Amino acid sequence: MPAKIKGGNSKAKEAEPAKPKQQEPKPQPPKKPQTVREIAWEQYWAWNPIHRTVEEQGFASLSQADRRTYLNLEFVRNSGQIDQLSKKGQRELWKQLSEANVPLRSGPRPRDGQWGNDKNGRDIGDYTPEEYAVRERKLSRIRELEFACSSFRRPRDWDPATEEEPTPTEEELKGEKDRRQEMAVLRNQLYGVKSNAYENDPEWDDVVPIPQDEPEGALAAIAYAEDYAEAMGYLRAVMAVKEHTPRCLRLTEHIIDMNPAHYTVWLYRFDIVKVLGIPIADELEWLNELSLEHLKNFQIWHQRQLLLDVHFNTLQSDEGALEAFARSEHNFLRDILERDTKNYHVWGYRQYFVRKLRLWDSDDEMRYVELMISTDVRNNSAWSHRFFLVFGNPGQSTPDSHSTEYDPQVPADIIDREILYSQEKINLAPQNQSPWNYLRGVLVKGGRPLGTVREFAETFAVHLGDGDEKEEVRSSHALDLLADIYKRLGRRIRPTCACADLARSGIASERVIGRIGDRCFEEQRLKDVRSSTECPQ
Repeated sequence: MPAKIKGGNSKAKEAEPAKPKQQEPKPQPPKKPQTVREIAWEQYWAWNPIHRTVEEQGFASLSQADRRTYLNLEFVRNSGQIDQLSKKGQRELWKQLSEANVPLRSGPRPRDGQWGNDKNGRDIGDYTPEEYAVRERKLSRIRELEFACSSFRRPRDWDPATEEEPTPTEEELKGEKDRRQEMAVLRNQLYGVKSNAYENDPEWDDVVPIPQDEPEGALAAIAYAEDYAEAMGYLRAVMAVKEHTPRCLRLTEHIIDMNPAHYTVWLYRFDIVKVLGIPIADELEWLNELSLEHLKNFQIWHQRQLLLDVHFNTLQSDEGALEAFARSEHNFLRDILERDTKNYHVWGYRQYFVRKLRLWDSDDEMRYVELMISTDVRNNSAWSHRFFLVFGNPGQSTPDSHSTEYDPQVPADIIDREILYSQEKINLAPQNQSPWNYLRGVLVKGGRPLGTVREFAETFAVHLGDGDEKEEVRSSHALDLLADIYKRLGRRIRPTCACADLARSGIASERVIGRIGDRCFEEQRLKDVRSSTECPQ
């Protein structure tokens, strides 16, 4: 039986296709350095390729030729050893290095932190090349400006031994100031350093600022703002030598803008204005703008009084100019009081203004104060100004007469007019204290007893002491006035019922009622006005 062919019963295997050879990946191009640090390392390794292999793979990974090249480089870069070879040995050394074709010199090895940090704490080594180029341009610009500034401070063609220091022109001063301001901006961008305004101003180069003299170990040293402290240092310096120049005037303006309540600066500015002969009208115009910004500032209005004294001396011989100035001041004061109708400092200056310009009989002044009272009958400042106009007028009063004493020089018709005026305003707002106080003052000035207005006051407090149901009190101030009137007449009233009525009706505040009621009333007043019988329950 013939031998079976191996695999004769199986189907012939199909020939398997040959597998394609896998292509080896193409070598990626070296990654381009992204930062200043990476660029520095790339350059360093370009100078030291064999040293890089040694650091990354070790000395043993080098071929025999590379080992010889590595040792020759180390030998050459140590200049103290190469001179110990003979001339033949030196020629052989240079021959081997030439055949190896490697850089003989190397730059410094990059170090961590060698570039420093920027103002935000970022490592400059992490800058992109574009960022680093911008920084370098700024540094180069600062060096250029510093050189120009040094030339300005000490001109090259000036011989201090034989010549006086040259005075720079206005154009040169402006150019130097622009340079310093540009440097200040660049330094702030690079280092976060804020330069001081006067330190960078060439106009102040000749002044050495005097710092604040704080005692050592002071418990409560004042933490001045940096720009304010610098300006005050220069102010002390110029005040110490009594300098009165335009730059000092600008310095006071700067300090006042930062601290308008600095009394000493205002006085110094006033001296400068007088010495330089600055027109008072110009100074008042500047002061007007400042007054609108700082309505409650006292120093502004005291300064205005000082300026008024000087200005009046130049205007008093010119009636037309004096009238024009009075109109201007009236308009300005009207604008101020529209913003703050009860501003104590403004009303105080208005009295000084009236007294200085002798505007006692001015119809405009009286019409204005009447308008202010009509607009707000509770404006006690306007009432005080009216009293000043009426009873301070030297043409119808005794000079220097006290506001709380009888003045026989005041005409009776004036007293009658003012009594009637105050009564009209009381009728508008019986619980308003201002016209009641004014009425008392008018009676004192006219030498008239309080009882003169008894009937008027009693219209606001009816049926006193006749029981809770019959009593009707519309004004606690009328009740207070009647208490004084009845005291002088020897009559007694029972105030507790009146107080209860006021409290229920809400006419008077608790404090006002307390001045009248038997619980909160002053003890002396209670002895004078308390009834012998208790008020009905």
